[in-house]
Amino acid sequence: MPFSDELRAANAEAWDAAVGHRFVDELWAGTVDDAVLARYLTQDLQFLDGFVALLGAAVASADLPEPRLVLARQLGLIAGDEDDYFTRALDRLEVSAPDRRSPELLPPTRGFLELMDGARRSADYGAILAVLLVAEWLYADWAARDAPSPADRIHAEWIDFHRGPAFTTWVAALRAELDRVGDGAGHGGRARMAAVFGRAVELERAFFDAAYG
Repeated sequence: MPFSDELRAANAEAWDAAVGHRFVDELWAGTVDDAVLARYLTQDLQFLDGFVALLGAAVASADLPEPRLVLARQLGLIAGDEDDYFTRALDRLEVSAPDRRSPELLPPTRGFLELMDGARRSADYGAILAVLLVAEWLYADWAARDAPSPADRIHAEWIDFHRGPAFTTWVAALRAELDRVGDGAGHGGRARMAAVFGRAVELERAFFDAAYG
């Protein structure tokens, strides 16, 4: 079994709880309350800078040219399209500029920011990949439902960001790279990657819970 599949299986309970979360159900149905969506997106926006920095650290610490180029291309996409989405979505949800820039961080938000920052500062390529993979693969999983898109564009666009051929290819590349690095990491390196992966999955589930206050 590939290492990425082992990690997902080891965290199946928390993973499945996140993928099948009430928030995801309501997002697909287009029924997420505006206050809940505003809280969720405002908190998620706080990850954008840290995620860009983490991707930059992955580019810097990659040990082969080909994955470095894949990571670098994704870095450019993240820095453009998602920032525009947050601006439009939070404008429609009437979230003020101060609340966007410096909201009170909810515990799962603080936890994930600390996890990303710790991985970035460590320059541990395996740990960086583990955080990136959870953040992208778990979202690709819940966005892969065979269901009609919601009529509300704010809901539909957030789903669309996390599905489709380009995003599927990106997640597959992250999985393949984590598998490659994990295979050569030795017991200690694999254990570190597993611990980071598990912590990230738990935080993703808690992040969905926190959207409801």
